[in-house]
Amino acid sequence: MLILSRKINEKLVIGDGVVISIVEIRGDQVKLGIDAPKNVKVFRQEVYEAIQEENKRAAESSLQLPLLDL
Repeated sequence: MLILSRKINEKLVIGDGVVISIVEIRGDQVKLGIDAPKNVKVFRQEVYEAIQEENKRAAESSLQLPLLDL
């Protein structure tokens, strides 16, 4: 893991199009601005994990559907 120090209004560049800006620091919270191409999905980790879990459950339930004899 790369660990960097940044101040308000400083930025990080990831790859060829993702820019993360430090917008605000208040106590133990940091507000980030993320500028990324539309084809790059950006999620909070807890949301991403919930999506992955839901996709896993959906895939498992579709495997359990009975086959219809046509």
